[in-house]
Amino acid sequence: MLRIKELEKQYPDFHLNCSLEVPAGQVTGFIGPNGAGKSTTFRAALGLIRPDGGQIELFGKPMEQCTAKDKELLGVSLSDSGFSSYLSIRDIIPVLQHLYPSFDRDWFIQQCEHFQLPDRKKLKEFSTGMKAKLKLLIAMSHGARFLILDEPTAGLDVLVREEILDLLREYMIPGDRSILISSHISADLEGFCDDLYLIDHGQILLHEETDVLLEHYGLLKLTEEQYASMDRSYILRSRKEVYGYSCLTAQRQYYEENMPGISVERGSIDDVITMMAKGEAV
Repeated sequence: MLRIKELEKQYPDFHLNCSLEVPAGQVTGFIGPNGAGKSTTFRAALGLIRPDGGQIELFGKPMEQCTAKDKELLGVSLSDSGFSSYLSIRDIIPVLQHLYPSFDRDWFIQQCEHFQLPDRKKLKEFSTGMKAKLKLLIAMSHGARFLILDEPTAGLDVLVREEILDLLREYMIPGDRSILISSHISADLEGFCDDLYLIDHGQILLHEETDVLLEHYGLLKLTEEQYASMDRSYILRSRKEVYGYSCLTAQRQYYEENMPGISVERGSIDDVITMMAKGEAV
């Protein structure tokens, strides 16, 4: 669906150098701290900013060769974009009909009713959760095969987040669709994404299948003596702590079997983000 190779974007205080791929039928998570480069990557992939270098392919074509019909297969929800807050759903429907020949009006109205989104209220009167649902329904309303979603669950309570994730799971059922999603909420990604890219300071630090990360990654808690004498062959990052060291490994089982005296915890996505972003390479 999407292939980005050595994408470059230079700002006075920021340099993006990013490569990633989203295959058909897959949900890919894009994680990292604020300011890491997620939104810049999304905007470059959508042609909203001009890259300084690299290649972007969408649906197997170079971005510059994609037609308007190709781009109709793309559904987008960016964190800081949307319709005017003075419009209502009734106002939006004819705009979507004009923008997308394949806009499914009946489906869109049914889904708005299902999620109890009032069609006459101005969007400025919507709650944060209502706005999030509407943005997602708009992205899905015209037969898109690929969704690019920037923080679609940010600021939402757990019940609303689960409603949105259920809607996205239903979207993926046909098997030929894909999603690229960024989120700061690790629980959403752990149960939803097939693989994850971690970006920090404009650089991809890690790409891993979610199941592999959850099954094999671990956090070691070590005294200074244990750290000094340990085999560091499978340590990705280490960090000095008050009690000694924390270490991130992609081979948790190795240390469980060969260093039974140390504390080994199952690695979470939050652990990986923290250690890869703030830990030191060994």
